[in-house]
Amino acid sequence: MPIFTKKNALIGYLTLQAIQSKRRRGIPLPGRKSSSWRLPLLLGLGIMSAGVLALLVAVMLRRHREPEHLEGYAVSGNSEGPIEGIPEPEPSAAA
Repeated sequence: MPIFTKKNALIGYLTLQAIQSKRRRGIPLPGRKSSSWRLPLLLGLGIMSAGVLALLVAVMLRRHREPEHLEGYAVSGNSEGPIEGIPEPEPSAAA
């Protein structure tokens, strides 16, 4: 059974003509309500999602740059001197 028949073609043509005549007269089509709140809402959601994405990237970069704290190793915030509480080894006379 063919889908494209004279009856289906006539119904499609009449539907298309009705839609075009409604557009010319300015009658809104059903399901296509003109709303002025959609654009600002979508822009706001886009800006918020971009901000959340930027925040996640910043947190990931910060965690990536921090030194890893390995278990069993002492980590001090001062990188220029010996760790406090641990005496520095005495230099040997052979060196």
